[in-house]
Amino acid sequence: MSEIPFAPVIVLAIFALIVGVTVAGALIAALSTRIIRGVAGLMVCCVGIAGLYFFLNSPFLALMEILIYVGAVCITIVFGVMLSETDEPASNASRRSGILWGGSAMLVAAVVWVTLSRLSLAGPWPVPATLVSDGSIRAIGLALLTTYSLPFELISLVLLVAILGALVIARAGRTKE
Repeated sequence: MSEIPFAPVIVLAIFALIVGVTVAGALIAALSTRIIRGVAGLMVCCVGIAGLYFFLNSPFLALMEILIYVGAVCITIVFGVMLSETDEPASNASRRSGILWGGSAMLVAAVVWVTLSRLSLAGPWPVPATLVSDGSIRAIGLALLTTYSLPFELISLVLLVAILGALVIARAGRTKE
């Protein structure tokens, strides 16, 4: 079988397209002033991340990214937005409280980021074992309980936090005095 002479160029172009989709979605999510557009940007970004997982020869994580983040987290956020009321005036006390909580969250995020960065750069990383997967239920179950157990649990925790956050948003939007 002969190889296509421009195959690396095609692969690089597809990779650049996926990276572009991921970055564009992230920019839409971060810079949008409307929450629904931000969630749509988050969905586009998560689809791009799933494409990057697929490029890393991890189709299972790509599928979980789409199913859990796009299919559950983003939809939960949309439901939370739909259930909340929009006509609540913000008081000065809530603004001060929001700034305090926002600053605290940024501090905690920075500490977590620095800690994880140091651990990832200084830690000894074992060579990953190569798994031959035939796509059967048994192979997926073994992969979930061995190789992908940590990502699977982390995804489930993020899903739980997103659902609880949507419930808090929905409940806070419904209490009117």
